[in-house]
Amino acid sequence: MPSAPPRVAVIDIGSNSTRLLVADVADGRVTPIERRSTVTRLGRGVVVSGRLAAEAIEAACAAIDPYVATLQELGAERIDAIATSAVRDAENGSAFVAELRERFALSARVLGGEEEARLTYLGATSEHSPEVPTLVIDIGGGSTELIVGKRREIEWHVSLQAGVVRHTERHLPSDPPTPVELEAVAIDLRGLIEAATAEAPGAVEGIAVAGTPTSLAAIELGLVPYDPKRVHGHVLELPSIQRMLSQLASAPLAERVEIPGLHADRAPTIVAGVVTLVEIMRAFDLGRITVSEHDILYGAAIALADSI
Repeated sequence: MPSAPPRVAVIDIGSNSTRLLVADVADGRVTPIERRSTVTRLGRGVVVSGRLAAEAIEAACAAIDPYVATLQELGAERIDAIATSAVRDAENGSAFVAELRERFALSARVLGGEEEARLTYLGATSEHSPEVPTLVIDIGGGSTELIVGKRREIEWHVSLQAGVVRHTERHLPSDPPTPVELEAVAIDLRGLIEAATAEAPGAVEGIAVAGTPTSLAAIELGLVPYDPKRVHGHVLELPSIQRMLSQLASAPLAERVEIPGLHADRAPTIVAGVVTLVEIMRAFDLGRITVSEHDILYGAAIALADSI
Protein backbone atom coordinates (compact mmCIF):
# COMPACT_ATOMS: atom_id res chain seq x y z
CA MET A 1 0.00 0.00 0.00
CA PRO A 2 1.23 3.51 -0.75
CA SER A 3 2.25 5.48 2.32
CA ALA A 4 0.15 8.39 3.52
CA PRO A 5 1.41 11.84 2.48
CA PRO A 6 3.41 13.75 5.09
CA ARG A 7 1.32 15.87 7.44
CA VAL A 8 3.10 19.11 8.25
CA ALA A 9 2.34 22.33 10.12
CA VAL A 10 3.53 25.87 9.48
CA ILE A 11 3.13 28.81 11.86
CA ASP A 12 3.75 32.15 10.12
CA ILE A 13 4.50 34.95 12.59
CA GLY A 14 4.00 38.08 10.52
CA SER A 15 3.98 41.78 11.27
CA ASN A 16 0.18 42.00 11.04
CA SER A 17 -1.13 38.48 11.56
CA THR A 18 -0.08 35.15 13.06
CA ARG A 19 -1.28 32.18 11.03
CA LEU A 20 -1.41 28.39 11.11
CA LEU A 21 -1.60 25.80 8.34
CA VAL A 22 -1.80 22.07 8.99
CA ALA A 23 -1.76 20.18 5.71
CA ASP A 24 -1.06 16.92 3.94
CA VAL A 25 1.43 17.44 1.13
CA ALA A 26 1.99 15.06 -1.78
CA ASP A 27 3.92 15.78 -4.98
CA GLY A 28 3.90 19.51 -4.29
CA ARG A 29 0.13 19.58 -3.77
CA VAL A 30 -1.14 20.95 -0.47
CA THR A 31 -4.35 19.63 1.07
CA PRO A 32 -5.26 21.88 4.02
CA ILE A 33 -6.52 20.15 7.14
CA GLU A 34 -6.71 23.26 9.31
CA ARG A 35 -6.01 26.90 8.56
CA ARG A 36 -6.31 29.80 11.02
CA SER A 37 -5.37 33.47 11.10
CA THR A 38 -5.31 35.96 13.97
CA VAL A 39 -4.53 39.64 13.52
CA THR A 40 -1.94 40.35 16.24
CA ARG A 41 -0.09 43.42 14.80
CA LEU A 42 3.24 42.22 16.12
CA GLY A 43 4.89 44.98 14.11
CA ARG A 44 3.01 47.83 15.80
CA GLY A 45 5.40 50.58 16.87
CA VAL A 46 8.54 48.90 15.51
CA VAL A 47 9.09 51.76 13.04
CA VAL A 48 9.23 54.29 15.90
CA SER A 49 10.79 52.31 18.77
CA GLY A 50 12.79 49.68 16.91
CA ARG A 51 11.39 47.06 19.31
CA LEU A 52 8.52 44.61 19.53
CA ALA A 53 6.05 45.94 22.10
CA ALA A 54 5.34 43.75 25.12
CA GLU A 55 1.59 43.75 24.41
CA ALA A 56 2.24 42.78 20.77
CA ILE A 57 4.41 39.85 21.88
CA GLU A 58 1.65 38.72 24.24
CA ALA A 59 -0.93 38.97 21.44
CA ALA A 60 1.23 36.78 19.19
CA CYS A 61 1.80 34.24 21.97
CA ALA A 62 -1.92 34.18 22.76
CA ALA A 63 -2.56 33.23 19.12
CA ILE A 64 0.23 30.63 19.00
CA ASP A 65 -0.86 28.80 22.19
CA PRO A 66 -4.02 27.18 20.69
CA TYR A 67 -2.21 26.67 17.37
CA VAL A 68 0.36 24.43 19.07
CA ALA A 69 -2.39 22.40 20.73
CA THR A 70 -4.20 22.03 17.38
CA LEU A 71 -1.21 20.86 15.36
CA GLN A 72 -0.42 18.29 18.05
CA GLU A 73 -4.01 17.02 18.02
CA LEU A 74 -3.92 16.71 14.23
CA GLY A 75 -0.68 14.71 14.28
CA ALA A 76 1.70 16.97 12.36
CA GLU A 77 4.94 15.08 11.69
CA ARG A 78 7.06 18.19 11.28
CA ILE A 79 6.56 21.82 12.28
CA ASP A 80 8.08 24.97 10.78
CA ALA A 81 7.67 28.30 12.57
CA ILE A 82 8.71 31.25 10.43
CA ALA A 83 8.99 34.93 11.31
CA THR A 84 9.31 37.80 8.87
CA SER A 85 9.68 41.59 8.78
CA ALA A 86 8.78 42.71 12.32
CA VAL A 87 10.98 40.14 14.04
CA ARG A 88 13.72 40.65 11.44
CA ASP A 89 13.79 44.43 12.06
CA ALA A 90 13.29 44.58 15.84
CA GLU A 91 16.17 44.93 18.30
CA ASN A 92 14.52 42.37 20.57
CA GLY A 93 13.58 39.96 17.76
CA SER A 94 16.05 37.32 18.98
CA ALA A 95 14.64 37.59 22.51
CA PHE A 96 11.15 36.97 21.10
CA VAL A 97 12.41 33.88 19.24
CA ALA A 98 13.97 32.64 22.50
CA GLU A 99 10.66 33.20 24.29
CA LEU A 100 8.83 31.09 21.71
CA ARG A 101 11.36 28.30 22.28
CA GLU A 102 10.90 28.51 26.04
CA ARG A 103 7.10 28.78 26.11
CA PHE A 104 6.11 26.51 23.24
CA ALA A 105 9.23 24.49 22.35
CA LEU A 106 9.07 26.17 18.93
CA SER A 107 12.32 26.72 17.07
CA ALA A 108 11.18 29.71 15.06
CA ARG A 109 13.47 30.92 12.30
CA VAL A 110 13.65 34.45 10.96
CA LEU A 111 13.49 34.41 7.17
CA GLY A 112 15.77 36.54 5.07
CA GLY A 113 14.32 38.33 2.05
CA GLU A 114 15.57 35.73 -0.45
CA GLU A 115 14.02 32.75 1.31
CA GLU A 116 10.80 34.65 1.95
CA ALA A 117 10.59 35.35 -1.79
CA ARG A 118 11.34 31.72 -2.68
CA LEU A 119 8.68 30.30 -0.37
CA THR A 120 6.10 32.90 -1.41
CA TYR A 121 6.63 32.15 -5.11
CA LEU A 122 6.57 28.39 -4.45
CA GLY A 123 3.23 28.71 -2.68
CA ALA A 124 1.62 31.12 -5.13
CA THR A 125 2.55 28.96 -8.15
CA SER A 126 2.00 25.55 -6.54
CA GLU A 127 -1.32 24.99 -8.27
CA HIS A 128 -0.51 26.40 -11.72
CA SER A 129 3.02 26.97 -12.92
CA PRO A 130 2.96 30.25 -14.91
CA GLU A 131 3.90 29.96 -18.58
CA VAL A 132 4.56 33.70 -18.94
CA PRO A 133 6.54 36.14 -16.76
CA THR A 134 4.36 36.64 -13.69
CA LEU A 135 4.61 39.09 -10.80
CA VAL A 136 3.77 37.68 -7.36
CA ILE A 137 2.80 40.38 -4.84
CA ASP A 138 2.79 39.72 -1.09
CA ILE A 139 1.84 42.84 0.91
CA GLY A 140 2.64 42.20 4.55
CA GLY A 141 2.47 44.22 7.73
CA GLY A 142 6.06 45.44 7.67
CA SER A 143 7.43 44.47 4.27
CA THR A 144 6.20 43.73 0.77
CA GLU A 145 7.68 40.99 -1.40
CA LEU A 146 7.72 41.33 -5.18
CA ILE A 147 8.82 38.32 -7.24
CA VAL A 148 8.90 37.88 -11.01
CA GLY A 149 9.17 34.34 -12.29
CA LYS A 150 8.17 31.89 -14.97
CA ARG A 151 7.34 28.24 -14.42
CA ARG A 152 9.39 27.19 -11.35
CA GLU A 153 12.17 29.73 -11.79
CA ILE A 154 12.44 33.09 -10.03
CA GLU A 155 13.96 35.70 -12.31
CA TRP A 156 13.94 38.67 -9.92
CA HIS A 157 12.76 39.59 -6.45
CA VAL A 158 12.89 42.43 -3.96
CA SER A 159 11.70 43.03 -0.41
CA LEU A 160 10.30 46.55 0.08
CA GLN A 161 10.27 48.31 3.45
CA ALA A 162 6.56 48.90 2.91
CA GLY A 163 3.68 47.28 4.77
CA VAL A 164 0.16 47.90 5.97
CA VAL A 165 1.14 48.41 9.63
CA ARG A 166 4.32 50.34 8.81
CA HIS A 167 2.65 52.77 6.39
CA THR A 168 -0.54 53.22 8.39
CA GLU A 169 1.53 54.29 11.40
CA ARG A 170 3.80 56.46 9.28
CA HIS A 171 1.27 58.34 7.17
CA LEU A 172 -2.39 57.75 8.11
CA PRO A 173 -3.11 59.04 11.63
CA SER A 174 -6.51 60.58 10.84
CA ASP A 175 -9.86 58.80 10.82
CA PRO A 176 -10.72 58.75 7.99
CA PRO A 177 -7.41 59.62 6.29
CA THR A 178 -7.23 63.12 4.84
CA PRO A 179 -6.49 63.68 1.12
CA VAL A 180 -3.07 65.07 2.11
CA GLU A 181 -2.27 61.90 4.09
CA LEU A 182 -3.39 59.66 1.23
CA GLU A 183 -1.22 61.58 -1.20
CA ALA A 184 1.74 61.34 1.21
CA VAL A 185 1.47 57.56 1.53
CA ALA A 186 1.10 57.20 -2.25
CA ILE A 187 4.18 59.38 -2.92
CA ASP A 188 6.25 57.47 -0.34
CA LEU A 189 5.23 54.10 -1.80
CA ARG A 190 5.76 55.28 -5.37
CA GLY A 191 9.31 56.32 -4.53
CA LEU A 192 10.11 53.04 -2.80
CA ILE A 193 8.67 50.98 -5.64
CA GLU A 194 10.33 52.98 -8.43
CA ALA A 195 13.75 52.78 -6.75
CA ALA A 196 13.46 49.05 -6.07
CA THR A 197 12.08 48.05 -9.47
CA ALA A 198 14.35 50.08 -11.76
CA GLU A 199 16.05 46.87 -12.96
CA ALA A 200 12.96 44.65 -12.69
CA PRO A 201 11.91 42.59 -15.71
CA GLY A 202 8.44 43.07 -17.14
CA ALA A 203 5.52 40.89 -16.14
CA VAL A 204 2.56 39.82 -18.25
CA GLU A 205 0.37 38.57 -15.41
CA GLY A 206 0.09 39.15 -11.67
CA ILE A 207 -0.81 37.03 -8.64
CA ALA A 208 -1.52 38.73 -5.29
CA VAL A 209 -1.53 36.94 -1.95
CA ALA A 210 -2.21 37.89 1.69
CA GLY A 211 -4.84 39.99 3.44
CA THR A 212 -5.11 43.05 1.19
CA PRO A 213 -6.10 41.31 -2.09
CA THR A 214 -8.15 38.60 -0.36
CA SER A 215 -10.08 41.31 1.52
CA LEU A 216 -10.71 43.21 -1.73
CA ALA A 217 -11.98 40.04 -3.40
CA ALA A 218 -14.32 39.39 -0.48
CA ILE A 219 -15.60 42.99 -0.60
CA GLU A 220 -16.17 42.85 -4.36
CA LEU A 221 -18.01 39.54 -4.00
CA GLY A 222 -19.90 40.69 -0.87
CA LEU A 223 -18.85 37.56 1.03
CA VAL A 224 -20.40 37.20 4.46
CA PRO A 225 -19.00 34.96 5.83
CA TYR A 226 -15.63 34.82 4.13
CA ASP A 227 -15.32 31.97 1.64
CA PRO A 228 -11.71 31.11 0.64
CA LYS A 229 -12.88 28.90 -2.24
CA ARG A 230 -14.61 31.86 -3.91
CA VAL A 231 -11.77 34.26 -3.14
CA HIS A 232 -9.08 31.97 -4.57
CA GLY A 233 -8.68 32.66 -8.28
CA HIS A 234 -10.85 35.78 -8.26
CA VAL A 235 -9.64 38.42 -10.71
CA LEU A 236 -9.46 42.05 -9.56
CA GLU A 237 -9.40 44.79 -12.18
CA LEU A 238 -7.46 47.99 -11.40
CA PRO A 239 -10.49 50.35 -11.87
CA SER A 240 -12.48 48.23 -9.40
CA ILE A 241 -9.61 48.31 -6.89
CA GLN A 242 -9.46 52.10 -7.21
CA ARG A 243 -13.22 52.39 -6.60
CA MET A 244 -12.92 50.24 -3.49
CA LEU A 245 -9.99 52.37 -2.30
CA SER A 246 -12.17 55.49 -2.55
CA GLN A 247 -14.91 53.73 -0.56
CA LEU A 248 -12.52 52.48 2.14
CA ALA A 249 -10.52 55.69 2.47
CA SER A 250 -13.57 57.95 2.77
CA ALA A 251 -15.20 55.89 5.54
CA PRO A 252 -14.28 56.36 9.20
CA LEU A 253 -13.18 53.19 10.94
CA ALA A 254 -16.57 52.72 12.62
CA GLU A 255 -18.18 52.50 9.16
CA ARG A 256 -15.32 50.64 7.50
CA VAL A 257 -15.66 47.68 9.87
CA GLU A 258 -19.26 47.27 8.67
CA ILE A 259 -18.37 46.92 4.97
CA PRO A 260 -19.49 43.43 3.85
CA GLY A 261 -16.52 41.19 3.13
CA LEU A 262 -13.99 43.15 5.19
CA HIS A 263 -12.92 41.52 8.45
CA ALA A 264 -13.04 44.03 11.30
CA ASP A 265 -9.45 43.26 12.32
CA ARG A 266 -8.17 44.28 8.88
CA ALA A 267 -10.18 47.51 8.67
CA PRO A 268 -7.60 49.74 10.47
CA THR A 269 -4.80 48.97 7.96
CA ILE A 270 -6.61 48.09 4.73
CA VAL A 271 -6.28 51.58 3.18
CA ALA A 272 -2.47 51.49 3.24
CA GLY A 273 -2.59 48.00 1.76
CA VAL A 274 -4.80 49.01 -1.14
CA VAL A 275 -2.69 52.08 -1.94
CA THR A 276 0.35 49.76 -2.01
CA LEU A 277 -1.37 47.35 -4.39
CA VAL A 278 -2.46 50.15 -6.73
CA GLU A 279 1.04 51.64 -6.89
CA ILE A 280 2.63 48.24 -7.61
CA MET A 281 0.14 47.46 -10.37
CA ARG A 282 0.78 50.86 -11.95
CA ALA A 283 4.56 50.38 -11.76
CA PHE A 284 4.29 47.06 -13.61
CA ASP A 285 1.54 48.26 -15.94
CA LEU A 286 -0.84 45.52 -14.80
CA GLY A 287 -4.54 46.13 -15.36
CA ARG A 288 -5.63 43.08 -13.37
CA ILE A 289 -4.33 40.61 -10.80
CA THR A 290 -5.46 37.14 -9.75
CA VAL A 291 -6.06 36.67 -6.03
CA SER A 292 -4.55 33.55 -4.47
CA GLU A 293 -5.06 31.87 -1.11
CA HIS A 294 -1.84 29.94 -1.75
CA ASP A 295 0.85 32.03 -0.11
CA ILE A 296 4.01 31.57 1.93
CA LEU A 297 2.20 29.09 4.21
CA TYR A 298 1.77 26.78 1.22
CA GLY A 299 5.35 27.30 0.07
CA ALA A 300 6.76 26.55 3.53
CA ALA A 301 4.53 23.45 3.81
CA ILE A 302 5.80 22.12 0.45
CA ALA A 303 9.43 22.78 1.40
CA LEU A 304 8.92 21.12 4.79
CA ALA A 305 7.30 18.03 3.25
CA ASP A 306 10.15 17.77 0.74
CA SER A 307 12.63 17.71 3.63
CA ILE A 308 11.00 14.67 5.27
